[in-house]
Amino acid sequence: MMKILNYINGAWIEPKVKEYLDVANPATGEVLARTPLCSPADLETAARAAAEAYPAWRRIPAQDRVQYLFKLKFLMEEHLDEISRTITMECGKTYEESKAEMRRAIENVEVAGGIPMMMKGELAEDIAPGIDELMIRQPLGVCATICPFNFPGMIPFWYLPYAIACGNTYIIKPSEKVPMTMQVIFKLIHELGLPKGVINLVNGGKEAVDAILDHPVIRGITFVGSSAVAKYIYSRAAANGKRVQAQGGAKNPVLILPDADMEMATKIVADSAFGCAGQRCLAVSWAVTVGEARDEFTEMMCDAAQNRVVGYGLDAGVQMGPVISPSSKNRVEQIIGRAASEGATVCVDGRNTVIKGYEKGAFVRPTILANLKSDSEAARTEIFGPVLGLMHVNTVDDALSLVNGGQYGNQASLFTSSGSIARRFRYEADAGNIGINIGVAAPMAFFPFSGWRESFFGDLHGQGTDAVEFFTQKKVVVERWPKEWSRKF
Repeated sequence: MMKILNYINGAWIEPKVKEYLDVANPATGEVLARTPLCSPADLETAARAAAEAYPAWRRIPAQDRVQYLFKLKFLMEEHLDEISRTITMECGKTYEESKAEMRRAIENVEVAGGIPMMMKGELAEDIAPGIDELMIRQPLGVCATICPFNFPGMIPFWYLPYAIACGNTYIIKPSEKVPMTMQVIFKLIHELGLPKGVINLVNGGKEAVDAILDHPVIRGITFVGSSAVAKYIYSRAAANGKRVQAQGGAKNPVLILPDADMEMATKIVADSAFGCAGQRCLAVSWAVTVGEARDEFTEMMCDAAQNRVVGYGLDAGVQMGPVISPSSKNRVEQIIGRAASEGATVCVDGRNTVIKGYEKGAFVRPTILANLKSDSEAARTEIFGPVLGLMHVNTVDDALSLVNGGQYGNQASLFTSSGSIARRFRYEADAGNIGINIGVAAPMAFFPFSGWRESFFGDLHGQGTDAVEFFTQKKVVVERWPKEWSRKF
């Protein structure tokens, strides 16, 4: 088994803990590692190291700080296969999905390499006679990320490269369910030759999280996870005077209009709903057919769900892997069962899935729930599994009312050939990420990963210029230099 260590002050440290959490391959049930559930004392050591490293790190010119990122990009590309396989083994997604995840991570490293340009301030001369005013950006100090299980390689890189390029020092707390990916990546970080304490790794569960939220030297915190936990993290960290961005859950709708290219729409929606076994915050989880679109789209989606190849993500030809754990499998299957009891039609039933050779795996095949009631549990709850609900309305007005009537606002998508309806949807849909004939509206690294309502708590999002704004604080200087104070030459 892989030994899970902390990385603090430039060195690997074996935590002295009594409690561990098994890390199992969700496809095979094999225990791959054991996560140490570290105490606040371990976090204190990391925070102290980061705080001590900060004064010298922030004084290194930005153009020199980003040189470490250029080297990191090269190492991540060189070790892409190893990282991707690790993600698949501990997280369950297919190898190709894991590679795509890491491409997104590398993309953020590339964009953060532009910090010398992105971090520049502003200056206005002569705001009054002989007086100039300027705004400069300075780093916050020590910052931290609390990571989710579903993207163990990508999510930390929404934040980490921007934070250190802006002059902050950093602590990463991986999900205790998937600690192995960061072990591999931190081996690469160790090769960078960064000053000790600039980047640190602490493993653990809720006790480690609370220590991050409460620690006085940690100034900024980022998080991705469920809305309930996001709200908890936002509230507790903000109460301690910290800057916070907390990405919450989602229940992403897609509208299917009669004029849509049904073949394209079906393929893209299936990839969105069932990719990564539905365990991503941009997965389409319910589709609203409008007017005459219902019969054709429903039939084609059911075919796509039935024909999706499910298995171990490292096996050739597999299109979808397991959910993260047996408990997650049970939860998803129970929600499907309750949806049926509430009147939904289970057109394609993914429950009780057993894959030959992987009988201990947490597999749920793609599931289609038709005639889903808008007030049912399956329509309101973030299922976080390969389940697509279907609803039907007669008009675009009714469809938009459904889209905007939920509690979440992470993503909303539309499939149509009408430019005017697409523009209206873009304008009126209450969601932070909008897809037009797109099933996963994942922003490029130079755009913010947006989210509204219960899907996000905070003001500034991850990636791009939002990340630069989050990891810096503005200082305004007003200065006068009268001539009579100057030496006469």
